[in-house]
Amino acid sequence: MRSFDESLPMALLQARETTMRRFRPLLAAHELTEQQWRVLRALAAADAPLQVGELADHTFLLAPSLSRILSTLEGRGFVARTTAQHDQRRANITLTTDGLRLVRKVAPTSEEAYGALEAAFGADRLRELLAELHALADLDLSHAKEAAS
Repeated sequence: MRSFDESLPMALLQARETTMRRFRPLLAAHELTEQQWRVLRALAAADAPLQVGELADHTFLLAPSLSRILSTLEGRGFVARTTAQHDQRRANITLTTDGLRLVRKVAPTSEEAYGALEAAFGADRLRELLAELHALADLDLSHAKEAAS
């Protein structure tokens, strides 16, 4: 077993925690959780309404958690659910006008936090780190397990 200090999952968690420390206060100022912000950002970035499964994939949230988050955001008037025309069992999720207004209100302070992170870490290093993390996320390791057997 690798040492704790060489554990990739632990290093990723530590980096995430360090990063999120910059964002939590600005989200809290708008009474948003990290997960709620992820949902709002994903919907704001989408070109069309997203089905719940698509939204779960985009936000890396499990269905029960996403369902609870959507109920909260819907109750606050930030998202709307409509029945998909092609399949009445599916719901499409969109930002409401208030939801879009909130995203636009939070975005500048979010960008300031990114700017501070970039200044501390370095723009080039951050760009390289993101590229490497995307490459790691794109790996299909299912065959590695089979080969090890």
